[in-house]
Amino acid sequence: MNDFFHNLDASCSLLIAGAYLLGSIPFGLLIGKAHGVDIREQGSGNIGATNLGRALGKRWAFAAFLLDFAKGIVPVLIARKLLGAESSGQDLVPILAGSASILGHTFPIFLRFKGGKGVATTFGVIAAVALPAALAAGLAWIILYLTTRTVSMASLAAGITLPLGTCFLDPPTPLSHLVFSIAVACLIFIRHRKNISRILRGEEFTFKKKTSDGPAAKKNGGEKGGQP
Repeated sequence: MNDFFHNLDASCSLLIAGAYLLGSIPFGLLIGKAHGVDIREQGSGNIGATNLGRALGKRWAFAAFLLDFAKGIVPVLIARKLLGAESSGQDLVPILAGSASILGHTFPIFLRFKGGKGVATTFGVIAAVALPAALAAGLAWIILYLTTRTVSMASLAAGITLPLGTCFLDPPTPLSHLVFSIAVACLIFIRHRKNISRILRGEEFTFKKKTSDGPAAKKNGGEKGGQP
């Protein structure tokens, strides 16, 4: 029995480390590089899907979003498979694995800890941990984006929705889930603090619908928008 728990602890430690390394893979940057573009030198300079979309278009932005989303959901699902059952006493390891992936995306070891803002990867983790909360946050993101055409505002709205959805849409809510959702919401706001300043000044980057007389995107005095 002691050997079983020892092996389980070792497996969990390896899983958390692996989740961080997976999260550190900069898919947006790699897709850009494959097309001869360093997105760190384009638009906002962020390695996320939004900035990739500015450089290469929506198709590749969506591909990067899916890959970053997968970085969040895969470690959590593996952790649950490793642990077997999904009792409340076994929630901590999946949460830690998901958190490690988010931290990897946000502070990737491969890029000297300068990464994205973690929104897409956070969505992946929440989808595996509390699907109703993820759906609510996704709906909030869509509504705010369609209303404002501003990715950063949509991401902030999703961040606010995550802990609310976790608390009210997924009862009974384990304490670990609630603490995690509040923590990632705070991280999203911290990573978007410059965007918040530009929003308050009316200078944040917004996407506009394509017209025959103008570009599809517009900068309202600023250069940087929010990226997943």
